[in-house]
Amino acid sequence: MILDGLRGIAALAVVIFHFMEWVYPPDSGKNFIGHGFLAVDFFFCLSGFVIGYAYDDRLGRMGIMEFFKARLIRLHPLVILGSVMGLLALLFDPFAAYTGEYGTGRLILVFLSSAFLIPFPVMEERAFNLFGLNAPSWSLFWEYVANIVYALILYRLSRRYLVVLTVLAGVALCCVSYRAGNLLGGWAGENFWDGGARIAYSFSAGLLIYRSNWVIKNRIGFIGLAILLSLAFVMPHFEWNWVAEAMVVLFYFPLLVALGAGSSLSLGLEKFCVFSGKISYPLYMTHYAAIWMFGNYFTSSKPGANELFLIVLTGTVLLVGIAYVVMVVYDIPVRRYLNRKRQQRQG
Repeated sequence: MILDGLRGIAALAVVIFHFMEWVYPPDSGKNFIGHGFLAVDFFFCLSGFVIGYAYDDRLGRMGIMEFFKARLIRLHPLVILGSVMGLLALLFDPFAAYTGEYGTGRLILVFLSSAFLIPFPVMEERAFNLFGLNAPSWSLFWEYVANIVYALILYRLSRRYLVVLTVLAGVALCCVSYRAGNLLGGWAGENFWDGGARIAYSFSAGLLIYRSNWVIKNRIGFIGLAILLSLAFVMPHFEWNWVAEAMVVLFYFPLLVALGAGSSLSLGLEKFCVFSGKISYPLYMTHYAAIWMFGNYFTSSKPGANELFLIVLTGTVLLVGIAYVVMVVYDIPVRRYLNRKRQQRQG
């Protein structure tokens, strides 16, 4: 349950990072949350742990196709909604009038590629994001890849070979970090394969933690672990930045997952952690439409520091509220309906 709460903290860090990314370049030491993008690597590690926990003992009984259906039902409704929201933000952005430069046919193609998670980095004004309508979908693309590899290979892989795979993926991650100077890549056409290295290590590490039962009993609790997780996002930029980020992903995040799995949760924080975990994915997949609009406003208006603080604070709160509405009105009912249909077909 603590891990659910930490997932929410990481999602909130991503939202704030995306706001501040417009204000300061990603490699700027002025950005107080300049390493917020590392939350995605924490997601990947947590995903490997959770997938192992949820499916290692039952994938053989349920079958690969049922596993794929379960993951599609869990993940894809919000992929589609995020694409719809991104399209509406592009067409009706009050701070940047849509000029129709793509044409109807090309715009439909951009939308369909986003809705079906087919990388299509063609929007130059959006830095050739793999998914121009909803930038965070790049990590969902790799999440899907990891789920497929898990079902076909990792599920059957012994722990010894999983260790070898994790070490090799760690080497690849270090090479990526050294070459790029950071671990920010994976979201655009030019750094596409960086995302593969990021999930290859973190997902494998999370799965290895579960299978090795590396659960560290402790009394740090949710608040202490939330602080420790947040430190990774707000740490300063170093001269050897690529080393610092690699060390965080290679060792620090797996340690936090192991600590989170072994820590106790006070009764007063249970509801918060449950809520935090539930809202994390809706928040992650629906916030970027507003970020594009904020970016256009910031570029054209150049608000002062005080105004900027109020915008980011208010915007973050509103985005959490929107994510809650999306979760209650759309995500949960749609998944419940699809799961009911799947069970009926099984019966």
